[in-house]
Amino acid sequence: MKKDLGVLQAVYPMPVLMIATYDENGKVDVMNAAWGNICAPDKIALFISEPHKTTKNIRKVKAFTVSLANRATIDEADFFGIASGNTMEDKFERTGFTARKSDKVNAPVIEEFPLVMECELAEIVETEHLHAVVGKIVNVAAEESVLDENGKVDAAKLDVIAFDNFRSGYYALGEKAGQAWSNGKKLM
Repeated sequence: MKKDLGVLQAVYPMPVLMIATYDENGKVDVMNAAWGNICAPDKIALFISEPHKTTKNIRKVKAFTVSLANRATIDEADFFGIASGNTMEDKFERTGFTARKSDKVNAPVIEEFPLVMECELAEIVETEHLHAVVGKIVNVAAEESVLDENGKVDAAKLDVIAFDNFRSGYYALGEKAGQAWSNGKKLM
């Protein structure tokens, strides 16, 4: 029997997305966001509110990158979520991480994260119940160390972390449990 828990953010896993932008002066800002996902083959939607420095930067610069945090970057990823670029001038510098300018968009690529999506601003959707930054993915780049022998990203090697809304924890992902578009065929 199920027990009623009330209203919860009951989706798991939630991604640990590192959104990197430049401000109008070229200063790097990185934000940790769990509320985002792919919304079309070449689009990503980030559900981040207006007061974030990252949102302000995206409005001004019209570009951003989205990286996936992994187990090796968990401390810095969490820091990017608890420190605000609106109040901490040296937020990025405190991590010791390295940024380089993307070759594809006007946004930083954070070298320590193994996979990055380079995005141009497609639109910002604002309704009574939604604030979404939609990016057009113009390129995805990954460290060779996370690729398989066919040049595809290997989730186990990527070693990404997921956010647990229930207990505010991070969990490592990567063990394959089944094959998409195959496991269910026996029920056809």
